[in-house]
Amino acid sequence: MKRLDFSQPDDVRESLETAAEVVASGGVVLIPTESYYGLGVDPRNAAAVARVVELKGRPDDLGLPVVCCDWEQVDGLVEIPAGHRVKLSRIWPAALSAVVPCRGEIPAARSMTLAVRIPDHDRLRALLYRVGPLTATSANGHGEPPEVGVDAALSSLHGAPDLILDAGELAGGRVSTLVDLASDQGEVIRPGAVAWDQLFDLEEWVLREH
Repeated sequence: MKRLDFSQPDDVRESLETAAEVVASGGVVLIPTESYYGLGVDPRNAAAVARVVELKGRPDDLGLPVVCCDWEQVDGLVEIPAGHRVKLSRIWPAALSAVVPCRGEIPAARSMTLAVRIPDHDRLRALLYRVGPLTATSANGHGEPPEVGVDAALSSLHGAPDLILDAGELAGGRVSTLVDLASDQGEVIRPGAVAWDQLFDLEEWVLREH
Protein backbone atom coordinates (compact mmCIF):
# COMPACT_ATOMS: atom_id res chain seq x y z
CA MET A 1 0.00 0.00 0.00
CA LYS A 2 1.50 3.30 -1.14
CA ARG A 3 0.52 6.70 0.27
CA LEU A 4 0.98 9.93 -1.71
CA ASP A 5 0.29 13.52 -0.70
CA PHE A 6 -2.66 14.91 -2.65
CA SER A 7 -3.30 18.12 -0.75
CA GLN A 8 -1.79 20.64 -3.19
CA PRO A 9 -2.13 21.19 -6.97
CA ASP A 10 1.49 20.16 -7.53
CA ASP A 11 0.75 16.83 -5.86
CA VAL A 12 -1.67 15.95 -8.65
CA ARG A 13 1.02 16.00 -11.32
CA GLU A 14 3.30 13.81 -9.23
CA SER A 15 0.53 11.30 -8.48
CA LEU A 16 -1.04 10.86 -11.92
CA GLU A 17 1.24 8.21 -13.34
CA THR A 18 1.22 6.11 -10.19
CA ALA A 19 -2.57 6.30 -9.97
CA ALA A 20 -2.95 5.46 -13.66
CA GLU A 21 -0.77 2.37 -13.25
CA VAL A 22 -2.73 1.19 -10.21
CA VAL A 23 -6.12 1.67 -11.90
CA ALA A 24 -4.95 0.01 -15.14
CA SER A 25 -3.79 -3.04 -13.19
CA GLY A 26 -7.16 -3.41 -11.46
CA GLY A 27 -6.03 -1.81 -8.21
CA VAL A 28 -8.03 0.22 -5.71
CA VAL A 29 -7.24 3.87 -4.97
CA LEU A 30 -8.41 5.76 -1.88
CA ILE A 31 -9.56 9.08 -3.34
CA PRO A 32 -10.77 12.39 -1.87
CA THR A 33 -14.14 13.78 -2.91
CA GLU A 34 -15.96 17.01 -2.01
CA SER A 35 -16.87 15.62 1.41
CA TYR A 36 -15.52 12.15 2.26
CA TYR A 37 -12.93 9.65 1.11
CA GLY A 38 -14.00 7.11 -1.49
CA LEU A 39 -12.76 3.94 -3.16
CA GLY A 40 -11.85 4.39 -6.81
CA VAL A 41 -11.50 1.67 -9.44
CA ASP A 42 -12.28 1.38 -13.13
CA PRO A 43 -16.08 0.84 -13.13
CA ARG A 44 -15.72 -1.36 -16.24
CA ASN A 45 -13.30 -3.78 -14.53
CA ALA A 46 -15.35 -6.56 -12.91
CA ALA A 47 -12.49 -7.87 -10.75
CA ALA A 48 -11.68 -4.38 -9.46
CA VAL A 49 -15.35 -3.70 -8.67
CA ALA A 50 -15.47 -7.00 -6.76
CA ARG A 51 -12.50 -5.86 -4.67
CA VAL A 52 -14.32 -2.67 -3.67
CA VAL A 53 -17.37 -4.70 -2.65
CA GLU A 54 -15.11 -6.93 -0.54
CA LEU A 55 -13.26 -4.01 1.08
CA LYS A 56 -16.55 -2.46 2.15
CA GLY A 57 -18.33 -5.69 3.04
CA ARG A 58 -21.05 -4.34 0.76
CA PRO A 59 -23.90 -6.47 -0.62
CA ASP A 60 -23.02 -7.28 -4.22
CA ASP A 61 -26.52 -6.47 -5.45
CA LEU A 62 -25.89 -2.75 -4.87
CA GLY A 63 -24.32 -0.65 -7.61
CA LEU A 64 -21.37 1.68 -7.11
CA PRO A 65 -21.52 5.42 -7.91
CA VAL A 66 -19.08 6.73 -10.49
CA VAL A 67 -17.36 10.11 -10.88
CA CYS A 68 -16.31 11.60 -14.24
CA CYS A 69 -14.13 14.59 -15.09
CA ASP A 70 -16.45 16.01 -17.75
CA TRP A 71 -19.45 15.42 -19.97
CA GLU A 72 -17.43 13.42 -22.48
CA GLN A 73 -16.69 10.78 -19.85
CA VAL A 74 -20.30 10.84 -18.65
CA ASP A 75 -21.62 10.30 -22.18
CA GLY A 76 -19.21 7.42 -22.69
CA LEU A 77 -20.87 5.48 -19.86
CA VAL A 78 -24.53 6.49 -19.71
CA GLU A 79 -27.42 8.08 -21.57
CA ILE A 80 -28.62 11.29 -19.94
CA PRO A 81 -32.33 11.88 -20.69
CA ALA A 82 -32.64 14.95 -22.91
CA GLY A 83 -35.15 16.55 -20.57
CA HIS A 84 -32.65 16.59 -17.70
CA ARG A 85 -29.46 17.46 -19.57
CA VAL A 86 -29.68 21.25 -19.32
CA LYS A 87 -30.48 21.16 -15.61
CA LEU A 88 -27.56 18.84 -14.89
CA SER A 89 -25.32 21.11 -16.95
CA ARG A 90 -26.21 23.95 -14.61
CA ILE A 91 -25.69 21.88 -11.45
CA TRP A 92 -22.47 19.99 -12.23
CA PRO A 93 -19.77 19.96 -11.01
CA ALA A 94 -21.44 19.24 -7.69
CA ALA A 95 -22.11 16.59 -5.05
CA LEU A 96 -25.18 15.30 -6.88
CA SER A 97 -25.34 11.92 -8.61
CA ALA A 98 -27.88 11.04 -11.30
CA VAL A 99 -29.11 7.47 -11.78
CA VAL A 100 -29.45 6.97 -15.54
CA PRO A 101 -29.37 4.14 -18.12
CA CYS A 102 -26.02 2.60 -19.05
CA ARG A 103 -24.79 2.45 -22.63
CA GLY A 104 -23.72 -1.16 -22.13
CA GLU A 105 -22.73 -3.70 -19.51
CA ILE A 106 -20.81 -1.98 -16.71
CA PRO A 107 -19.83 -4.08 -13.67
CA ALA A 108 -20.31 -1.14 -11.28
CA ALA A 109 -23.92 -0.75 -12.44
CA ARG A 110 -27.02 -2.65 -11.40
CA SER A 111 -30.17 -3.25 -13.48
CA MET A 112 -28.48 -1.43 -16.37
CA THR A 113 -28.47 1.89 -14.51
CA LEU A 114 -25.53 3.78 -13.05
CA ALA A 115 -25.21 6.70 -10.62
CA VAL A 116 -22.82 9.27 -12.14
CA ARG A 117 -21.66 12.78 -11.32
CA ILE A 118 -19.01 15.36 -12.12
CA PRO A 119 -17.50 16.16 -8.71
CA ASP A 120 -16.84 19.64 -7.38
CA HIS A 121 -13.21 18.83 -6.54
CA ASP A 122 -10.60 20.15 -8.95
CA ARG A 123 -7.80 17.75 -8.00
CA LEU A 124 -10.10 14.77 -8.31
CA ARG A 125 -11.27 15.94 -11.74
CA ALA A 126 -7.63 16.29 -12.80
CA LEU A 127 -7.05 12.70 -11.72
CA LEU A 128 -10.14 11.53 -13.62
CA TYR A 129 -8.96 13.34 -16.74
CA ARG A 130 -5.83 11.18 -16.65
CA VAL A 131 -7.16 7.80 -15.49
CA GLY A 132 -10.77 7.88 -16.69
CA PRO A 133 -14.00 7.48 -14.70
CA LEU A 134 -13.71 5.90 -11.25
CA THR A 135 -16.08 4.47 -8.71
CA ALA A 136 -16.48 6.77 -5.70
CA THR A 137 -18.36 4.77 -3.10
CA SER A 138 -17.48 5.98 0.39
CA ALA A 139 -14.39 4.39 1.96
CA ASN A 140 -15.95 2.75 4.99
CA GLY A 141 -17.42 -0.57 6.02
CA HIS A 142 -20.98 -1.11 4.83
CA GLY A 143 -23.39 0.49 7.28
CA GLU A 144 -20.64 2.57 8.89
CA PRO A 145 -20.48 6.39 8.56
CA PRO A 146 -18.28 7.91 5.84
CA GLU A 147 -14.89 9.25 6.94
CA VAL A 148 -13.16 12.60 6.43
CA GLY A 149 -9.69 11.30 7.36
CA VAL A 150 -7.48 8.70 5.72
CA ASP A 151 -6.61 6.73 8.85
CA ALA A 152 -10.23 6.52 9.99
CA ALA A 153 -11.28 5.36 6.53
CA LEU A 154 -8.60 2.66 6.48
CA SER A 155 -9.59 1.35 9.89
CA SER A 156 -13.22 1.00 8.75
CA LEU A 157 -12.40 -1.13 5.69
CA HIS A 158 -12.06 -4.91 5.46
CA GLY A 159 -8.59 -4.73 3.95
CA ALA A 160 -6.41 -2.09 2.37
CA PRO A 161 -6.44 -0.25 -0.98
CA ASP A 162 -3.38 -0.34 -3.22
CA LEU A 163 -2.83 3.43 -3.28
CA ILE A 164 -3.83 6.26 -0.95
CA LEU A 165 -4.16 9.83 -2.23
CA ASP A 166 -3.97 11.77 1.02
CA ALA A 167 -5.66 15.17 0.79
CA GLY A 168 -5.74 15.68 4.55
CA GLU A 169 -8.98 16.06 6.46
CA LEU A 170 -11.90 16.63 4.09
CA ALA A 171 -14.88 18.94 4.54
CA GLY A 172 -17.44 16.29 5.50
CA GLY A 173 -20.98 17.58 5.84
CA ARG A 174 -23.97 16.20 3.99
CA VAL A 175 -23.49 13.26 1.65
CA SER A 176 -24.03 13.66 -2.08
CA THR A 177 -27.60 13.90 -3.36
CA LEU A 178 -28.88 10.93 -5.36
CA VAL A 179 -31.56 11.49 -8.02
CA ASP A 180 -33.26 8.93 -10.25
CA LEU A 181 -33.87 10.54 -13.64
CA ALA A 182 -36.22 7.88 -14.98
CA SER A 183 -39.18 10.25 -14.56
CA ASP A 184 -39.78 13.64 -16.16
CA GLN A 185 -39.23 15.51 -12.90
CA GLY A 186 -36.61 13.26 -11.39
CA GLU A 187 -37.05 11.49 -8.05
CA VAL A 188 -34.75 12.28 -5.15
CA ILE A 189 -33.68 8.92 -3.72
CA ARG A 190 -31.33 10.38 -1.14
CA PRO A 191 -31.41 14.06 -0.14
CA GLY A 192 -27.95 15.50 0.32
CA ALA A 193 -25.59 18.38 -0.21
CA VAL A 194 -27.26 19.77 -3.36
CA ALA A 195 -30.98 20.45 -3.80
CA TRP A 196 -32.31 18.94 -7.04
CA ASP A 197 -35.23 21.37 -7.10
CA GLN A 198 -33.09 24.48 -6.73
CA LEU A 199 -33.84 27.27 -9.21
CA PHE A 200 -31.30 28.68 -11.63
CA ASP A 201 -31.08 31.91 -13.54
CA LEU A 202 -30.64 30.62 -17.10
CA GLU A 203 -29.28 33.92 -18.43
CA GLU A 204 -26.70 34.05 -15.63
CA TRP A 205 -25.67 30.46 -16.35
CA VAL A 206 -25.27 31.08 -20.08
CA LEU A 207 -23.07 34.11 -19.44
CA ARG A 208 -20.95 32.18 -16.93
CA GLU A 209 -20.46 29.12 -19.12
CA HIS A 210 -20.15 30.78 -22.51
